[in-house]
Amino acid sequence: MALTTLDEHTALVVIDLQNAVAALPVAPYSAADVITRTAELADAFRARKLPVFLVRVQATPADSMPGRTEYQRPSGGTPVADGSEIVPALAGHPEDVTVTKRNWGAFYGTDLDLHLRRRGITQIVLTGIATSIGVDTTAREAYAHGYHVTLATDAMSDLSAEGHAFTLQTIFPRLGESGTTAEVLELLEKTRS
Repeated sequence: MALTTLDEHTALVVIDLQNAVAALPVAPYSAADVITRTAELADAFRARKLPVFLVRVQATPADSMPGRTEYQRPSGGTPVADGSEIVPALAGHPEDVTVTKRNWGAFYGTDLDLHLRRRGITQIVLTGIATSIGVDTTAREAYAHGYHVTLATDAMSDLSAEGHAFTLQTIFPRLGESGTTAEVLELLEKTRS
């Protein structure tokens, strides 16, 4: 489905573009490409006085989900210095709002919905890592909260190209509209000049 419109009150919501996540091997786009495209979107939103929300995950063992899963978290490894800090290409803009989450989605247990509603936001454009985890969960939560959801498909990546493709093809069409960074920027230019 092609992008149709951006509401007058649209926000950019960036998922987990922080030092630790940016160090992960992702596909089909590199973390550097995702960060570059997201920075383009963020600059365009800021230039039009549209809000940018930078969501980061910062969980402790006490925050871990209590349910049993088959997934085994990798152990060991060298922690990334300042792992929860937003990547430099996006950091340092005092008008941006940083939201700290402790789960996959950016709504549950955070004040993101409050920030959006206070600003009259009706639509969000999502970017980030990982497509099938934090971005997907946030898109589902945003849809359930009644927001129009737009997904910048080349400004997100996953732990596998297959996970990214499955989410784009199967899940996202049920939650909103998808387009490339260039398509979002073009629509932003048309509707917010």
